[in-house]
Amino acid sequence: MAAVPPITSPTRARDPADALSPSAKRRRTGPPSSAVGSPVLGSPVSAVSTLPDTAATEQLNDAALARRWQKTIEHTVPSVVSVSFMCPVPFDTEPAIISQATGFIVDAERGIILTNRHVVGPGPFVGTIICHDHEEVDAIPIYRDPIHDFGFLKFDPSKIKYMPVRAIPLRPDLARVGLDIRVCGNDAGEKLSILAGSISRLDRNTPDYGELTYNDFNTSYIQAASSSSGGSSGSPVIDLGGNAVALQAGGATQAATNFFFPLDRVVRALELLQKCHDEDAYPTVPRGTILTRWLLRPYDEARRFGLRPETEAAVRAHDSTEIGMLVVDGVVPDSVAHGKLEEGDILVKCNGQIITKFVPLEALLDEHIGGELTFDVERGGTPISVRIPVADLHAVTPDTFVEVGGAKFNNLSYQLARFYGVPARGVYVAQAGGAFRFVGYSHGLIVDAIDSKPVANLDDMVAILQRIPDGARIPVTFYSIADVHVKSVSIVTMDKTWAPFRKAVRNDRTGLWDYTDLNVVSVPREELKVQNAVMPEYSLGPVAGLMRSVVKVSASFPLVLDGFPKSRRAGFGLVVDADLGLVLVSRAHIPQDVCILEVAFWDSVEVPAKVVFVHPIQNYAIVQYDAKLVTGPVTSAPIDPDTPVVVPGQKVDFLAMTDSQRPIHVATTVTDLTLMVVPPSGEPRARAINFEGITLDSPVASTCMSGFLADPASGKVVAMWMTFLGEHNNNSGQDMEYAMGLPMADIYPQLSRVVAKVRELTTAGTPVTYPLPSLGLHALDAEFSQVLLVKARAMGVPESWIERIHAKKFWHVLLVKRIAAGSACDGVLRELDLVLAIDGHVVSSVRDVARLTTFAAEPLVLDVVRNKQVIQVTVSPTPLETGTARAVVWAGALIQAPHLAVRQQIRRLPSGCYVAARREGSPATMYGLSPTMFITHINDRATPDLDAFLAAVDGIADGTYVRVKLVSFDFVPCVISVKLCLHYFPTLELRRVPGSENGWEKAPKAVQADVSTVPPSPADEDAGNGVAPDADEPMDQE
Repeated sequence: MAAVPPITSPTRARDPADALSPSAKRRRTGPPSSAVGSPVLGSPVSAVSTLPDTAATEQLNDAALARRWQKTIEHTVPSVVSVSFMCPVPFDTEPAIISQATGFIVDAERGIILTNRHVVGPGPFVGTIICHDHEEVDAIPIYRDPIHDFGFLKFDPSKIKYMPVRAIPLRPDLARVGLDIRVCGNDAGEKLSILAGSISRLDRNTPDYGELTYNDFNTSYIQAASSSSGGSSGSPVIDLGGNAVALQAGGATQAATNFFFPLDRVVRALELLQKCHDEDAYPTVPRGTILTRWLLRPYDEARRFGLRPETEAAVRAHDSTEIGMLVVDGVVPDSVAHGKLEEGDILVKCNGQIITKFVPLEALLDEHIGGELTFDVERGGTPISVRIPVADLHAVTPDTFVEVGGAKFNNLSYQLARFYGVPARGVYVAQAGGAFRFVGYSHGLIVDAIDSKPVANLDDMVAILQRIPDGARIPVTFYSIADVHVKSVSIVTMDKTWAPFRKAVRNDRTGLWDYTDLNVVSVPREELKVQNAVMPEYSLGPVAGLMRSVVKVSASFPLVLDGFPKSRRAGFGLVVDADLGLVLVSRAHIPQDVCILEVAFWDSVEVPAKVVFVHPIQNYAIVQYDAKLVTGPVTSAPIDPDTPVVVPGQKVDFLAMTDSQRPIHVATTVTDLTLMVVPPSGEPRARAINFEGITLDSPVASTCMSGFLADPASGKVVAMWMTFLGEHNNNSGQDMEYAMGLPMADIYPQLSRVVAKVRELTTAGTPVTYPLPSLGLHALDAEFSQVLLVKARAMGVPESWIERIHAKKFWHVLLVKRIAAGSACDGVLRELDLVLAIDGHVVSSVRDVARLTTFAAEPLVLDVVRNKQVIQVTVSPTPLETGTARAVVWAGALIQAPHLAVRQQIRRLPSGCYVAARREGSPATMYGLSPTMFITHINDRATPDLDAFLAAVDGIADGTYVRVKLVSFDFVPCVISVKLCLHYFPTLELRRVPGSENGWEKAPKAVQADVSTVPPSPADEDAGNGVAPDADEPMDQE
């Protein structure tokens, strides 16, 4: 017996990026790839026009048949439309996505299009239809079936000017085995494909598309020998007479087999929607359910379940064409049928009618909502009759979601409850993110309790959260829908500042989801209390005392800036001033000032903190907590202001923090101290440059990403062991991280200046804000590498300079590797210059450069070798940058001035408007506004900076196409059009405002002034943050 071919996995659409612009080269969102053997939904398709059903069965020769099909196709194709759409918000089983599909006109007068439910989706939908003559019209969803794979879109037919609008007639009665059919639609992203086939089965059970996704059930599918792929979902399956006999829904991956949805229930739904339209009533299609899944079992299988011979004989006599009976496959716990029907029950009659098919059973359910039906079943050969109330299927199908803390929630759907055999109640986490990111979990979670109060539905959840103040730490109990036996708890810090707290309800009249602000209950913040931190007894030998200065720093980022790819970070820091509450930590954990910080003391006490300093090119930051809030044995780390630089061969005590966040002690040796180069990422993000890193003679060094090196004799800290964020690996999809040591001698000069400034402000009673004023720290905006003297000679370094370098016992010369575009060094220094001296002092290491430039406010004279000639250039050190202070969210993209990492990796700046990130399911993703691109013009208005950009987009109406000129990172120009969707993607300006409550303020623009959202951080292993209207729906980053 031949093996059954696997079913294709569910897919929504085809990525339109191919047809957009070169910008798609950097960012693409293709259709979900289907694993071999996994089921997929078919892709959407377009509509066709009607032809009279003339002699479908007459005998025709091949030539006549071909002419007849040609005439049918020509008449049908104008009724087929391509559907381009985006689902902007994750909801129930579906993520935020952009896609293409197909639909076809079924009512030309009212403008109704039939397509798949997995195209329309259960959540927010924004789409357009493109007709055969390439006219484009907006389409809104007016109905999606709760369980079956069909839905309807509505458009204004009067807006189609250049072609007749014709409907394709729906004829489910014409579907039969052996019928030759054509599938007309947007196959594999093509505008129109016509695929031939023939119907082979009418009674196939629904395909299984996998877990945590949409699956049709309680219907039979039509199977045909025809092959289609992504984009064909929603295509009409037409016969020779031009009638739609089925709807394309899914297919197999390893065989030319397609699965079509029968149109019987589609016809009923269409008639009801037409009536609602004519009466100007809200679109309604009554649907009943007893929350039970049925499967069609052939008679031989039914006999094994206990079908009695006399029952089989009676059923066969009633309809000799039937081959099987409906058998209960599952009953949702605690539902109307629970305890009355069981798995394996064979349905004989419903309300006295012999029922062997899904269509008459569903008809009875739809007609008896709120009433009861009598089910006659056979259970193991025993006849049983039960009365079961009929529930409203729409009541167990969510039409509302709540956004809070960067996450999105909806009531658990019948779709998921049925699949996993759990009661159809509870709150489902449609998108975990932000405050509600649950460590170790990302999908399929159900909230059980919040702040120790049970949660049965969204109303319970909202009532609880409205009484919780911003910043409060509360327990959230949850469990996986796939494992209901185990509950977990996570401590959540409530966020009502960065993320919206609102409810969205579906409106089938407008096709939008109407938002209601829920952050209307004023709850004062909880007063912070003094806590006593208790340190455990550590068996760490000579470094045990150092643990008094070790703290854990955790950060979440409500806004992704400067290309940083993480939404949450945590690492260990060193308390450098216990009185001021200052902590030194890796910049890989604290890359920017826009973050929510917490400092934990030995897992005993946790207090909020803030950023006071981030070094733009070195790998460290300094944060501050309120020292008055913590009592206990917290001490400043022992640091010698005159500590010498560690040298290879030096013995050190290594206090390392393991992956399990436990300290260990290793006595080891410094193996090297050399200039390190962290590879730049394809999508620029901050990285450490111009530093000498320490390596150790210990295997622990490669596995511990945080730690401290102490001098064995004095016990003083001589170096920090830190995580360095590296490049993005396109092959693995991971962000590389490196562990290295940074000498305290290289950190202390800047550290002491920061500590002194914080002490000065604190003594004066002045609030400590970011950035700290008047630090007087500088740097050259150039990246250096080293070349050996033998290579330096060949590049033109004179012998006189070689001798001076030898006299200093140096063996290298510094080479200019990169220069930040637009900086003071740009145009003065050049790449591959060899730097010999600064202000007459011979330099050979980046430490020499830092010593001469960090506190230099006046221009410096550099002796350099260029083209084998020694020349002098004058350059001014630049005050240390404080990071991005302003950003704009537009069309789902985060736009900012090019940050330092961008300027370090590009030769010139095409514009001052740089696309740093974008959100999935947004216009930016749909139309190809990709990260790493520069916006140079909006509707032919130049946008040299953010002010010009905001002026250019100001006043552009919602739903309008905007012409955007772009230049890629590689200076390739292109132009795209972006259609605004301000309802889901409002324009928003964000500015750093030192001294404000959060250090930043949000300014919604014009028409969307009532919406307070900022885009979420990108998806990654830490992802899930979303102060957005979330990716993990994350902003997309390479």
